[in-house]
Amino acid sequence: MAVRVPNHPVTLSLLEQLNFPLAAPSANPFGSISPTSAEHVYTYFKDKLSLILDGGICQKGLESTIIGFQNNQPILYRHGSISVEEIESVIGKLKIITKNETTPDAPGMLSKHYAPITKTFLANDVNELIKNHSGKKIGLLLFDQKITDATILYQEILSATSNLEQAASNLYSALHRLDKLNLDVIIAERFPDAGLGKTINDRLERASK
Repeated sequence: MAVRVPNHPVTLSLLEQLNFPLAAPSANPFGSISPTSAEHVYTYFKDKLSLILDGGICQKGLESTIIGFQNNQPILYRHGSISVEEIESVIGKLKIITKNETTPDAPGMLSKHYAPITKTFLANDVNELIKNHSGKKIGLLLFDQKITDATILYQEILSATSNLEQAASNLYSALHRLDKLNLDVIIAERFPDAGLGKTINDRLERASK
């Protein structure tokens, strides 16, 4: 069992007015890109929802970090908006089990998740993958610098200042925009594998399966 307490004045105000626990699953179809705005939620569900509570754009932009315990050993089940390094500085070394196809212990452990409809690739070398998809309509998802290539019409830069927190906050909104462009492929750049870069890479790996 787990209890989640939000950190948003609108949601906290709602909870204060309820005299019962509130179940709050993710506001997106299973396996698809997470929503980070009320517009994303409406695009997914339209008239299937009678009400959308709009608290503005998500500040962190990523799902929560999920930690459990087995025999007093802390286990990371999902990378999230609190980095591994931050957690380990408080509680010590984490055991990391973030993939389970059969009996997942937490949300987001399946190999394919958070995925656009558009075929997505995660690249160590973006330019090489561009060459491999010559003639295709390509969109790029990049960390901090544009690629100089006249054949690429759509590029999303997540942080011009190389800030991983900003990149994480912008990740899903950029993926939503790219997924609306009727592209043949989305090529995402692999991020530095430290701090929130680990979380971003985790999401992009699952999106590209």
